[in-house]
Amino acid sequence: MDESDLVLRTSALTKSYEGSNAVDSIDLRVPRHSVFGFLGPNGAGKTTTMKMLLGLIRPTSGSGSVFGLDIVRESPEVRRRIGYLPQEPRFYPRMTARETLRFAAGFFFAGPADRLEDRISDMLGLVGLEQKADRPIRMLSGGETQRLGIAQAQIHEPDLLILDEPAAALDPLGRRDVLAILEQFRTKSTVFYSTHILDDVQRVSDMVCILKNGRIIIQGPLHEVLGGGSDSVFTVVVEGDVERAHTALLDELWVSQVTVDGGGSSARMRITVTDAEVAAARLQRVLLADEALIVKEFTRPSATLEQIFVDLVEGGPTDD
Repeated sequence: MDESDLVLRTSALTKSYEGSNAVDSIDLRVPRHSVFGFLGPNGAGKTTTMKMLLGLIRPTSGSGSVFGLDIVRESPEVRRRIGYLPQEPRFYPRMTARETLRFAAGFFFAGPADRLEDRISDMLGLVGLEQKADRPIRMLSGGETQRLGIAQAQIHEPDLLILDEPAAALDPLGRRDVLAILEQFRTKSTVFYSTHILDDVQRVSDMVCILKNGRIIIQGPLHEVLGGGSDSVFTVVVEGDVERAHTALLDELWVSQVTVDGGGSSARMRITVTDAEVAAARLQRVLLADEALIVKEFTRPSATLEQIFVDLVEGGPTDD
């Protein structure tokens, strides 16, 4: 990754509370114009990391920069270029959506005054609230309030959006709408967001980082993270002498496990291998060497982010 194209980076960034590390020496790398999914189970340190990046809490050790600006020494300037949505946004319930955006723009909007109202209308349209722009916020649904939160984070046209669980409390339709909005931001901004909804990350993110116990356990482009997952499992459906096929497979050095679902003359076999490339070339040949065996189905399932997340978070090392 070209370091000069990074919007955000940290080096050994750490936050400790009473001798325990909530965030433990993490090195983040967030490229410009990416949608960066920041993942981890509850308590992994995602929100703490975001607050350090925003200057809301100070790191115990390590360093970080946003657009080359130090997150501690130059925090006010950093915040001018960031839009932020907390996990549970709160607005004045008597204010309208339009008034809320006008209020938020007053802090950081740097454009000409006559452009502000156009900007507010544009953002209301982008998040689908143009028809409810002048209703009090207390009359908006949860999904509408969340979309308003995204609009206020983007109102001053920031270079970086930091969103903490932007779709957590939404139904599938609401999540779909939020994801569509995030994708539109990609061309002008960089989106750094945390979530526990892994399917959403796989749909819109191009970069992924998984945190566990305050430590990064994997980080990189989504396709590389998926490529490093559990793709060493093949599934075949066979008819014939299943037991003989089972034995033949286990005789191969690159086969570590064979699980059989069914029996008799027909079964589905799940084959775990130690070398996926060798298996792709030779697995069918081993089975077809038995002329009496019929291979009805042969698949190599692609890994999902959920599978990789579970493997890494539950199967990886834990702190003592």
